[in-house]
Amino acid sequence: MWSVRRNIEWSLPAVGDDFEHDVDGGRGAAVLILSALFVFWLILVVWRPAGVHIPWYLYVVAVVVVAFFPIRWFLRRPWTIVAETAGGYDLPAERWTGMVRGGSKAKEEIRIIVRRIRTQGTPGHADSPLQPVN
Repeated sequence: MWSVRRNIEWSLPAVGDDFEHDVDGGRGAAVLILSALFVFWLILVVWRPAGVHIPWYLYVVAVVVVAFFPIRWFLRRPWTIVAETAGGYDLPAERWTGMVRGGSKAKEEIRIIVRRIRTQGTPGHADSPLQPVN
């Protein structure tokens, strides 16, 4: 009996050569940049002259521009996929893990893994991101 699951990674794991070069600005930098942007937009709204009319579609454009990068960041998060079995009387336990980028790609990879387990009895194949873990 195989168990297949996927989990979103909220921080990029440092692996291999990336470990020494993994630099993260941290939450402090993100808070500083977002608060500066908030203050900038607040100043634009407060200092607007009373006679200036701003069309509604410019507000929509502003919301789309501001929301683009956070939405893109969320949609491009890496997902860890795990396929494992506890083993049996004569079969050893197996664990296969891999990482893909994007929720829809992770969902598609889960479908491929489940189909491959049903037809061939193993989750990995040549193009699969899954690798056996000891």
